[in-house]
Amino acid sequence: MKLKNPYKDKKWFKYLGNKYVWVLLFFVVWMLFLDNYSYFDHRFLDNQINELEDNKTYYQEEIKKDQEQIKQLKNPEQIEKYAREKYYMKKDSEDIYIIKFQDDTVQEKE
Repeated sequence: MKLKNPYKDKKWFKYLGNKYVWVLLFFVVWMLFLDNYSYFDHRFLDNQINELEDNKTYYQEEIKKDQEQIKQLKNPEQIEKYAREKYYMKKDSEDIYIIKFQDDTVQEKE
């Protein structure tokens, strides 16, 4: 006596019973999850590439700013201004007063 498959007349069974569909499903699962070049690995790598490109544009802009500042520092007046602002240098006949506001500094824990 041969058993009759109750699902044989169903449309979805015709597709899932096909060996080519199984091979295709295996291939899709393999490419999405298991392969070294899977879809998820590519998404991760694409995100890293985007972050690195953003870093690249940021650093290129910083290089342009620094190059502009170097051009300005070729002028002796700009060198003096830079030294006064950054290193608090002064002439012999001058006095410098540095005013620090309470909100500008970070309070140290005692």
